[in-house]
Amino acid sequence: MEATRRFLTSLGLPPGDAHDLPTSTKRFPDGAQYRIEIPSTEGPQALEALLEEAQRYSVTVHRVSQGSGVMLQTDGEIRAMARTAAAVGMEVSLFARPNAAWDTSAMALSSGGKSIAPKLRGQEQLVYCLEDVRRAAELGIRSVLLADEGALWVANEMRQQGELPRNMQFKISVMIAAANPASVRLLERLGANTFNLPTDLTLAQIAAIRQAVDIPLDIYVEAPDDVGGFVRLYEIPEIIRIAAPVYIKFGLRNASNLYPSGSHIEATAIALTRERVRRARIGLDLLQRYYPEVTTSQLRAEGLALPVVHEEKGTVNED
Repeated sequence: MEATRRFLTSLGLPPGDAHDLPTSTKRFPDGAQYRIEIPSTEGPQALEALLEEAQRYSVTVHRVSQGSGVMLQTDGEIRAMARTAAAVGMEVSLFARPNAAWDTSAMALSSGGKSIAPKLRGQEQLVYCLEDVRRAAELGIRSVLLADEGALWVANEMRQQGELPRNMQFKISVMIAAANPASVRLLERLGANTFNLPTDLTLAQIAAIRQAVDIPLDIYVEAPDDVGGFVRLYEIPEIIRIAAPVYIKFGLRNASNLYPSGSHIEATAIALTRERVRRARIGLDLLQRYYPEVTTSQLRAEGLALPVVHEEKGTVNED
């Protein structure tokens, strides 16, 4: 076993889980240790509600993500989300769909085959996913969620060859389920800009992954029921200390699964969004109590290294 541990170390990987919980010295470009993400912000109305609650509870939300996908929003809705977020300096990340779970895959519905559910099934579905990425970019979005390694590799090639904007960000979904330092480093090398860890990793496992990669980690401190349902609010200070730079992500336990969302459940989607912001306030109060010296990013009207979207045509200034 020692020979294997030595070989891992020679590759720049930790020899095991980091039970000593070392403090991360890595940071966001502005020097911050953490940012806040609110997931499942399903459309422009939910985003407006989020901003209202963020002001009410004095919560700075740096990123919102959406799970129903680019394909299930109109051009106007996507432009509206891009404009609203850009005006306050917030990042919006939309899921690039579809996937096997939304297709005719019998395996995705079987007890032993659920791991295929977030993947792209066949070359045509890869094309559809990349079309979602292109469309999001054309409408002013600069961050997309991906849950397939092949899609990440091709999308990164598109970015490098000028087929996508140079500041397009690839956020890796929790559904990809990479759960060890080598797997997450591989995704980083394929072009991932930020990675959502599985929800059930221990602090020692998280710390080991942080030693192996430089990109921000996205970590649920309250997870939806269908990905664990864990409520880890008291661990927020330690998660930030060992995992920085990290997006602290507030899902919601005991809540409806919204995907795919739409006007038929919009009232529910908005109500859940409001409660996620309230949960963020609770988490931030705990953080201030136990780790008051922690640093976070400030929002700027020009955004967090993201484009400004001009309202009249939905065009983008990448300066």
